Amino acid sequence: MTYLIQGETGDWEVVIGLEIHAQVISRAKLFSGAATDFGAEPNSQVSLVDAAFPGMLPVINEYCVEQAVRTGLGLKAAINRESVFERKNYFYADLPAGYQISQYQQPIVGEGTITLDLADGTTRAVGIERLHLEQDAGKSLHDQDPRRTYIDLNRAGVALMEIVSKPDIRSPEEAGAYLRKLRSILRYLGTCDGNMEQGSLRCDINVSVRPAGENELRTRAEVKNVNSVRFVMQAIEHEAERQIEVYESGGEVVQETRLYDPGRGETRPMRAKEFAHDYRYFPDPDLLPLRLDDAWIEGIRAALPELPDEKKERFIADYGIGADDAGVLVAERETADFFEAVAKGRDARAAASWVATNLFAVLNKQGLSITESPVSADNLGRLLDPIADGTISGRIAKEVFEIMVETGGDPAAIVEEKGLTQITDTGAIEAAVDAAIAAGAAQVEQYRAGNEKVLGWFVGQVMKATQGKANPQAVNELLRQKLAK
Repeated sequence: MTYLIQGETGDWEVVIGLEIHAQVISRAKLFSGAATDFGAEPNSQVSLVDAAFPGMLPVINEYCVEQAVRTGLGLKAAINRESVFERKNYFYADLPAGYQISQYQQPIVGEGTITLDLADGTTRAVGIERLHLEQDAGKSLHDQDPRRTYIDLNRAGVALMEIVSKPDIRSPEEAGAYLRKLRSILRYLGTCDGNMEQGSLRCDINVSVRPAGENELRTRAEVKNVNSVRFVMQAIEHEAERQIEVYESGGEVVQETRLYDPGRGETRPMRAKEFAHDYRYFPDPDLLPLRLDDAWIEGIRAALPELPDEKKERFIADYGIGADDAGVLVAERETADFFEAVAKGRDARAAASWVATNLFAVLNKQGLSITESPVSADNLGRLLDPIADGTISGRIAKEVFEIMVETGGDPAAIVEEKGLTQITDTGAIEAAVDAAIAAGAAQVEQYRAGNEKVLGWFVGQVMKATQGKANPQAVNELLRQKLAK
């Protein structure tokens, strides 16, 4: 479905490209041996290289290079056998050297593709323009003192992968789907933890608009450092509406860098958008070109894990679950592993339903991740067994599940302790059915007159009499037999 914004002069199309800065999972920085632990005391993880002391030379971290290649392979992207580190020159207090070591003309990873799973069940391919390695800058702290800005260089030199999409995204929803899918792939690969709250995944959004049906790209504005999927989607909406208003009032959109203020629901200008030549890129004289060996790349490819798209296809084919459920279950690697542990040797559709519906409802309510689940995969699987063999009903299972959430207990022990075993004795059920029919003469007449919905009333009476323990299938069969007479 095409996403268009209605303006005073007609419909407008939004053109979006995302630049994702993903912090590489590595114990050391890109060009030094300093640590990368989050939350350390300010300026406690800074080497002489990070602080740009005179005469200090960068030394490439091979593991960070491997992580970038692994990410490129996971994005089905071209791996460039030769890439070059360059100096991106600009002055800021948290950049001690006066330049950032990055990649410009020859990045380590070239073009790739991400397939989006959209809410309407369709898929859409978004192109990856490039992935390059660069070092992060430090952090300026403006809220520590009313007259001073403090500088923390712990992040200075931390390895980043900048992943640049093509301008293929056409709506806030697609942007959200892209960001979630990319984050999922990075986490599966183990190359970035995707924690946007801690700044290890940050998003810059390039937004432009054009009249519907026009093919030429117009001037874009860049919204910097947005740190949540929800805010990315909101920022796109507000920025697109702003640009449409500018054009329709006779103005021109200026190429600039803006920030998004979620409190006010607006984007605001920060500075004029720089062009590449403003940074005076040139090859870093302290670093040789990076040349990668084919065998080394293939070794990384061979060790790649099963990624979300492949896992989703396998879940659909092997477990017979729907595409929507499969998409939910593979979004996080830990969730997929949890589901497979529950489903092993059991009804996979029932397992998918319990994980994606009952368990997720609890986790969302309590703000927990799947790894913090109060119900283990083993215990959830053990709850499905007595449902399958008729020992307990689905209704009783939900009661048992609630106790499991509170106590983390074993389902079999809970069933025995609470006396929740399902009544399957035909004689006991028949007695409750006879009592319900005897007490509902009016309902019997309605049923025999063709109102089958009344059957639910009888079922309710029987279940009430048996404290919900009667086998529902047996109850229904007996009721239909007796009411037909």
